[in-house]
Amino acid sequence: MVEMSPIGFVRSDYLDTKAIPRGLGAKHEAEGTLEILEALAPGLQDIEGFSHLFVIWVFDRAGDYELVGKNPTDQKPHGVFATRSPRRPNPIGLTVVELLGRDGNLLKVKGIDMLDGTPILDIKPYLSGIPPERLRRGWLAEAEKPML
Repeated sequence: MVEMSPIGFVRSDYLDTKAIPRGLGAKHEAEGTLEILEALAPGLQDIEGFSHLFVIWVFDRAGDYELVGKNPTDQKPHGVFATRSPRRPNPIGLTVVELLGRDGNLLKVKGIDMLDGTPILDIKPYLSGIPPERLRRGWLAEAEKPML
């Protein structure tokens, strides 16, 4: 068994999942705060030097999982591991946010797509050494093509 404890909680204006933009072309421009537990604040040392962060968090209100389900992007069934669905066997979320600033244990960020009070499991600097021309977008590439 794996046990984890939150390192902090998301503070956002999103109180209901219906308010969070989803699907093709969804823009995540909302600002919010990552409130890290005071005891863990020393772990934020030097984080200000990074423009973006990975936030690993828990879909704590997602309910049961579905291994195959329809996605709002194209309404076709896809395996859960090929989507960003919250209904996962291990309800873990991953979001990239822009770091706007830090005040002690509070990180002001842009790009929030989590509900207020969402538990945060970890934060890591966003780093990618993969050139864009080598990235593949799977079934999303087809869904993103303009409709003829």
